[in-house]
Amino acid sequence: MAEPFRYYFKVRYGECDAQHVVYNPKYGEYFDLAATEFMRTAFAPENLFDGTFEFQVVKLLVEWRAPATLDDTLEIQVRPTRFGTTSFTLGFELRIAGSATPIVTGETVNVHAARIDGQWRKAPIPAPLRSKLESAANGKVVDHAGYTRTL
Repeated sequence: MAEPFRYYFKVRYGECDAQHVVYNPKYGEYFDLAATEFMRTAFAPENLFDGTFEFQVVKLLVEWRAPATLDDTLEIQVRPTRFGTTSFTLGFELRIAGSATPIVTGETVNVHAARIDGQWRKAPIPAPLRSKLESAANGKVVDHAGYTRTL
């Protein structure tokens, strides 16, 4: 199996409760950040936000095993796990950077959308874009925490 895409970032103060534990809803935001960086990397050098590939999240699943806390450096691994005609699923594993054990796992089901008769509707994923989603980000890393510079 190919190496997954990895995204690194630090937990910030405003994402935590009084005990310095990350609020549960923040994990959905973390998955969204990781998915955005995954897509940006998969579609590079093209601009992901130019309207070429629009998608909507229609399902979000989060499973917690252990908490993340203030100032933790987190790693989220992202990989496509399923493709349909109009949809694709991204799988996520979130861990404290350097740990082998995920503390949170999840997935998003995403539907490709296109403007048809002036309205957003689901549409088949074009083959060239599907190919980029399947493998273009394999093994790539985006590090907003500076974690990989210290290895």
